[in-house]
Amino acid sequence: MDDRLFRNAMSKFATGVTVIATETNGNVHGMTANAFMSVSLDPKLVVISIGERANILSKIKDSGIFTVNILADDQKELSMNFAGQLKETKEVSFARLNDMPVIDGAVAQMACEVSATHVEGDHTLFIGRVKDVYLEEKDPLLFFNGKYRSMIAVEEPIS
Repeated sequence: MDDRLFRNAMSKFATGVTVIATETNGNVHGMTANAFMSVSLDPKLVVISIGERANILSKIKDSGIFTVNILADDQKELSMNFAGQLKETKEVSFARLNDMPVIDGAVAQMACEVSATHVEGDHTLFIGRVKDVYLEEKDPLLFFNGKYRSMIAVEEPIS
């Protein structure tokens, strides 16, 4: 199977957009990702998938922590910044949740401790035990078919 065909098929799955962050030696590192999902309610677990060439991979391994920041629909530039899509990288200030770096204004922030790792193919899956959560009432930034999107409410038919 052609790699492009597989990538095109995966782009047909609409996802939210997250910034994964971690901290080592007082320095915060982040990257844009959409490979994130919940795993368990009891205990509260999530999983992120990080490519073997991503700079943040060794940082999460070293720190043993990460945060998941589900971006709001007005945070496209932040996503592009952490994806390396801007001509000039912009400095980002981070807030704290459970003493871990998070992005202000995100729809959801989750502070996680790594509870397990699993290498599969060219990615490492980090299972994180969620230590704290903060929510804001905003619409999420979405990604579909290689483009950023926003939600549009659809009226439910009255029965």
